[in-house]
Amino acid sequence: MTANSTPISDNQRAVLALWHEVNASLSAYHKLVTTFGSAQQAWTAKVEAWRQLGIHPSHIKRHEQQEQTLTSIDTIEKALRADKYQLLFADQPDYPAQLLQIYDPPPLLFYRGNSALLHQAQIAIVGSRKPSTHAQKITFDIAQYLAQAGYIITSGLAMGVDKRAHFGALAQADPEYQGRTVGVMGTGINVCYPNHHDHLFTQIIEQGGCLISELLPHTQPHKHTFPRRNRLVAGLSLATIVTEATIKSGSLITARLTSDQGKQVFAIPSHIDNSNAEGCHHLIREGATLIYHPQQVLDDVNVQLNIYPSDLKSIELNQSADTSSKSNTEQLTNKQKTSIASKVAIPEHLKVVYKQLDWHGQDLDALLVSTELTAPQLIGQLMELELLGAISEQGGRYLRV
Repeated sequence: MTANSTPISDNQRAVLALWHEVNASLSAYHKLVTTFGSAQQAWTAKVEAWRQLGIHPSHIKRHEQQEQTLTSIDTIEKALRADKYQLLFADQPDYPAQLLQIYDPPPLLFYRGNSALLHQAQIAIVGSRKPSTHAQKITFDIAQYLAQAGYIITSGLAMGVDKRAHFGALAQADPEYQGRTVGVMGTGINVCYPNHHDHLFTQIIEQGGCLISELLPHTQPHKHTFPRRNRLVAGLSLATIVTEATIKSGSLITARLTSDQGKQVFAIPSHIDNSNAEGCHHLIREGATLIYHPQQVLDDVNVQLNIYPSDLKSIELNQSADTSSKSNTEQLTNKQKTSIASKVAIPEHLKVVYKQLDWHGQDLDALLVSTELTAPQLIGQLMELELLGAISEQGGRYLRV
């Protein structure tokens, strides 16, 4: 069953009511909740209290007309029961934990399709709405390659690169690999935009993908709704790939947000006279990682996750309660960590040392401090791990293989 197979709680109704009355304004919503302590208290607060906070007059007007708010909530609940779409609230365990770590997480998400994908490792692919033929092929091929490697491809459902990224993820001969894409909408969940993308939307849902939106149903496209969509594309993903973009492309917003969130940005170079790729060249100049093959993305992202996607059919992020103290790239389930460790069977007495090693390498001095072993004990255990083929020594540093 879907996440909303049971009625939403009173607190969730208050969240929905408040979200409706502030017309999905993140700043107004968080200001009200912070001031009053909860969505319920903010929603039941007097109009004058809202006015004293400097809330926008249009929000105050909707707050004065709570009968209309209740009617809107009833309409949404009917749609939920009819399974036209579903809802995730930030207080639910099914809400994607990685979004709780961005600066301004949405209090709720409308979705259609398989929401389980939101908890799996995602890589964003973004770029120009009018890409060259070459860029379209590159985008499609990269998305197909990464999806088959176990990642979910996340993009913004726009024309051009976004569309090719979604189709590339969907183009899997093996049904087991189909549907590995998440589309983040810049409209309400029941508004198809661009208008001729209804086939893409349908294919994503039918093949097991997922569409999400933080905006209220029936919200039409607007120049302000797409930049806020971009922060969700970046927030859901472990890294962002820009395949082709002009210097003024909205894709550079997604890239900047990705970088601001401490994640890696990849960019594909082109001819220096290709004005459609100036954005990628700018990103590379500013520190983005130049790539010319999707395996290079896997090599870098897998090091962050300490996994090899070929060992897994899907890569799921851990919904730990301790997400505030760990980066997205460290959130693997215990089951996944065990599956990776089983690639080389590590004896129990060597696990303390093995856990201190990574793919960058540790020297003996650092290992002596972290393991609290004596030098002879440590050297002996490192030799055992080398003989097992679990680690190697390079230039005086020990690293996993």
